[in-house]
Amino acid sequence: MKTIFKIAAIGLTALAVILFASCKGKSGTSATAGAAGQEQGQVAKARPASEKTIYHCPMHPTYTSDKPGDCPICGMKLVPMEKEEKQAATPPPAPKKKTMYRSTMSPGEISDKPGKDSMGMEMVPFEVEESGSITEVGGRIQVKISAERQQLIGIKTALVKSQSIHKLIQAVGRVDYAEPNISIVNLKFDGWVEKLFVNSTGRAVRKGEPLFDIYSPELVSAQQEYLIALKAGATLGDAASLLNSAREKLRLWDITDSQVEELGRTRQFKKTVTVYSPSPGIVVEKNVLQGQKIMAGENLFKIADLSRVWILGEIYEYELPFIKTGQEAKISLSYYPGESFAGKIIYIYPYLKPETRTNQVRIEVANPGLKLKPEMFASLEIHVDYGTKLTVPAGAVLDAGVSKIVFVAKGDGYFEPREVKLGVKGENLFEVLDGLGDGENVVTSANFLIDSESSLKAALSRMTKGSTEEHEHD
Repeated sequence: MKTIFKIAAIGLTALAVILFASCKGKSGTSATAGAAGQEQGQVAKARPASEKTIYHCPMHPTYTSDKPGDCPICGMKLVPMEKEEKQAATPPPAPKKKTMYRSTMSPGEISDKPGKDSMGMEMVPFEVEESGSITEVGGRIQVKISAERQQLIGIKTALVKSQSIHKLIQAVGRVDYAEPNISIVNLKFDGWVEKLFVNSTGRAVRKGEPLFDIYSPELVSAQQEYLIALKAGATLGDAASLLNSAREKLRLWDITDSQVEELGRTRQFKKTVTVYSPSPGIVVEKNVLQGQKIMAGENLFKIADLSRVWILGEIYEYELPFIKTGQEAKISLSYYPGESFAGKIIYIYPYLKPETRTNQVRIEVANPGLKLKPEMFASLEIHVDYGTKLTVPAGAVLDAGVSKIVFVAKGDGYFEPREVKLGVKGENLFEVLDGLGDGENVVTSANFLIDSESSLKAALSRMTKGSTEEHEHD
């Protein structure tokens, strides 16, 4: 009997343990499920189920992926896009299309309503993009860039405005003699140099300074004729013409008035006559020696006045339209650092030098102190003023080969490509002939990055459009 009670007690104890364990398990499961449900609710609340993380390359923003990884173009790590960037990366909506009608017999006959053409044939429909839809400009389309990305890539803008536009033309030149300031000394009769006063080149001479004494039998004879005419004039009243003829002969032989007057006063001819310098300057050529026989017309001295000199500047042919006589020029030389000279263009040569494809211009410059010496090299600066023009910064213009493109900031992060027609180029400015208006905002920095993104998006848009058209055709 006791054995039966023991067995029953053991069974009841085991049953109680099983029931307790079962209740505890259900309670734990319920708590775990509740915690998990609460966590899932928080996650769902933090991120909508429909939202999907998109990754893109910082260097190539047009490449996107729904999975993290590396950019296939440059190998950089892809980063998650912000909400604003996702909106900017969203492809533009398909352009709206409008149904038009044209003649099958005369394709140039178009109407926006169905009907018959001028020949009585039914017009056939075709679709065109409505105005206001996204259009390409030179293979580029409008793009949107978030404010954060604008700051990251360093976008800067400037206004299109009317202002004075200047151009600086730089050229090289060479110092030369001013041709009107060159004098040649020669004689109109034969003779011998009895005494030479200026016997070296490079020497400075004054106007009227003695150069040499000349003996000439012809000159002695001319003096005697003058003295005879002078004597005859004192005794014969009709000898005036003979006297004038003899005096004029001496003058034509470059005998000075003072020498003729001295001859008339002393009534004695001179064996030798002194020849004087006709102008001040530097003796740059000397072709005479003491005792030398001189022939009439032979060049004996070349004297150059260097108080004014010429600068022969070399101007490239594409800059010639901007060069005019009377323009001021600034001249500087490496020999005189920090010092400049002012000159004026007095002549433009009517031909080019084929070796250099440059055109020479003549600039006249005052030369106090004779600092500018012939054959010195010089640097030239010529400022050209075009007046007030509508201008765009040169940094805003992208050269697309046959066309010039700028990006116009339209606001809210939108940048629109615009083809422009340009005029003259000044210092960091272009004249705008067409394509931009006064007050428009154009991109001047990071426009190459915008251009790359715009071109890529245009290419993707064309691919998408082509794919859509193929599906429609099928």
